Amino acid sequence: MPETSIGGALVPSVKADSETPAEEEVFGAGKVAGAGCSGDSEVDRDLVCPICMQVIKDAFLTACGHSYCYMCVATHLRNRNDCPCCGRYLTPNLIFPNFAVDKLLKKIPQRQFTKSASYTEQLYQALNRQDCEISVKELDSLLCLLAEKKRKMEQEEAETNLKILLEFLVCLRKKKMEMLNEIQKDLQYIKEDINAVQKRKLDLLNVNNRYMLRSTAANDVARRGMWRAVARPDDFSTPEPVTSGSPLEGEGNVNPPVHCQTLSENDVNAKSESQHLVYSEKFMARKRQIQEQFNDLQECYLQKRRHWAKQSQELEARDLNDAGSSYYHQGLEDFQSVLSSVTRYSIEFDRDDELFATAGVSRQIKVFELSSVMNEPAQVHCAVVDIATRSKLSCLSWNKYTKHYIASSDYDGIVTVWDITTRQSVREYEEHEKRAWSVDFSRTEPSLLLSGGDDCKVKVWCTKQEDSVLNINMNANICSVKCNPGSSMHVAVGSADHHIHYYDLRNVSQPLHVFSGHRKTVSYVKFLSSHELASASTDSTLRLWDVKENLPIRIYRGHMNEKNFVGLTANSEYLSCGSETNEVFVYHKVIQADPELLSHYLLLHSSVLKAKDTSSYILLIIQVWVSLSHTQGISKPVARYRFNASEFDEIDEDRGSFISAVCWKGDSPIILAANSQGTIKVLALAL
Repeated sequence: MPETSIGGALVPSVKADSETPAEEEVFGAGKVAGAGCSGDSEVDRDLVCPICMQVIKDAFLTACGHSYCYMCVATHLRNRNDCPCCGRYLTPNLIFPNFAVDKLLKKIPQRQFTKSASYTEQLYQALNRQDCEISVKELDSLLCLLAEKKRKMEQEEAETNLKILLEFLVCLRKKKMEMLNEIQKDLQYIKEDINAVQKRKLDLLNVNNRYMLRSTAANDVARRGMWRAVARPDDFSTPEPVTSGSPLEGEGNVNPPVHCQTLSENDVNAKSESQHLVYSEKFMARKRQIQEQFNDLQECYLQKRRHWAKQSQELEARDLNDAGSSYYHQGLEDFQSVLSSVTRYSIEFDRDDELFATAGVSRQIKVFELSSVMNEPAQVHCAVVDIATRSKLSCLSWNKYTKHYIASSDYDGIVTVWDITTRQSVREYEEHEKRAWSVDFSRTEPSLLLSGGDDCKVKVWCTKQEDSVLNINMNANICSVKCNPGSSMHVAVGSADHHIHYYDLRNVSQPLHVFSGHRKTVSYVKFLSSHELASASTDSTLRLWDVKENLPIRIYRGHMNEKNFVGLTANSEYLSCGSETNEVFVYHKVIQADPELLSHYLLLHSSVLKAKDTSSYILLIIQVWVSLSHTQGISKPVARYRFNASEFDEIDEDRGSFISAVCWKGDSPIILAANSQGTIKVLALAL
């Protein structure tokens, strides 16, 4: 019997068994798979209860031709007497079981499985059916077909695996060949540099030998005395030695001068041995330092050497360079200077200038309370917080809003945010591929953090996220990064390319300004205000820039900085930096001091601080009296202070020491300074 439509609804009628396949085709499983709300066909909607919008359970048919779940329609009729679809009068006596829909719905799960199941599942299901009748011959044929299918699949899989393996090996060989070529080039560079160093060493030895020969000849002449020359050619008298007394006295004094000369040589030899001993101790100390940082130095040497080789090839292509491979080139000289500048120290005041933190190669962050250090008479002052780290630290930065948060960067390229109250790390960022030199919290956005390092990348972090939010790729190593105190969108970057790059974080494709003028690496940048930026370089100068107008303002000279990180700090009026002469220099923004009064200081107080790790911290407050005069263009220091090693029993020689970090206490006259020996001093400048 064909299906009938009542009131627009499709009502299955009773059909003969022969029509069941056609019925099954009409109500395909695929159409009912999403019957919940598919609405793609009339058949789908007829199998969904209009009340609960689910597949009908215990289907009941109304007199008006609509099918519902029994529980749904019965519940509806307890409250109302109408059909939910058409609104016609309806009572419980006018609903009847719909056996056709129930029978159809029972077959749907099996059809759904048949359509969604894989061929293997369908085969398993077919073979496991009780009504499955298959002969042995048909089963053998099926097994042969499966075996052939298996063989083909195994062959294809083996061919695919071999193809993948071959491609991997070819790619590996290519990469290893590239590495081998690079290693061979590096070995050639090293061989050339070894020859250059040996040649330079031989040249220095020859110069020294010539000097020694001249010195020995002069000593021999002095030992034998001056001989008077013949005045006239016809005077054949024997030359006589010039003596202060009679000839007899001269003869009698022949041996004593020799004895005196022998004593002098012994003194010289003893002094030479003493100097050689001191030199050997210093050499071994530097050698140990280099061995500790061998991997970093290796990367630095290869980077500089490859860069120099590339430049040499470009010059040779232009016929501008005909120097031999043994030439002691600029790249080798640059790396030689790096061997003496492999450490960096950091001192920073907290948000309220009440605490100051120190960090460096000791793998520790030490936090001191400034008031207790300056006011307590104790000879030994311990840190209020001591945090051990896994690697040597290069820079610190306090959060400008959250007082107990401090960020650090280390030699492994890890940037860490610490909570000094719990002495635990809050965040760790490990995206830098090489050593991270600088880190800085924004003053206007407390969650914004910058870092830069030897991987030539500036990373912008948000302390609320685990990954960096922005990267700035540059062409040279990054030594310093600073956020503009008046804008969270502007940052300054000091780079090894001798320039300061000023970026707007909203568009980092290119910098807003590039400040040029330094002749060597820019080691530090520091904002004095939202529009004034100071920079320090290993060309022994500080420079002041106007980032708003993109103009240079002033150059500061007086200190010596050619190869080390000596620190840079500034407040609204003054700039201060260290020097490789173990001195602290202070410059005024627009004023310089009378040179005759630069060393006029008043020593007020001195006390020695010792931490538990026996590192010496020295408190030295000095009052500096200077007279000021105006200058134009180039400014000289208004004050300077030299670290004097003779004040301390623990240190007997400060040869090779240099200032490694400085930090102003806000706009106050107090400044912290540290040198490469681990000595920290608190200085006060008063005008």
